[in-house]
Amino acid sequence: MPVKGKHKRNTHRWSAKVTAASDALDLKENIFKTKDPEKIAESLKDSAEESHKRKASPFQSAMSLLNFYINRAGKNLTKSQKRPLEQAKNKLRKLYGRPNK
Repeated sequence: MPVKGKHKRNTHRWSAKVTAASDALDLKENIFKTKDPEKIAESLKDSAEESHKRKASPFQSAMSLLNFYINRAGKNLTKSQKRPLEQAKNKLRKLYGRPNK
């Protein structure tokens, strides 16, 4: 029989901590808050290529962190906040010579 109140919702934001202090990539502060998709993509690319802690290719690491941020913050982002992040995906693909989806 479950005990009431035993499974309280975890109120701290672990995803914010991951984004701020990613073990795989060292990101520029507030990079996801900028409105320029080109700057977001270039910063992620630079961070991924400089990192010696990542487990995947630089492209995969950069895209994974961008997707992680979009998916975890998505419900709290306005359309004007989410648009440059989505556009940054295509910019990142272009920087790595990958086809856009």
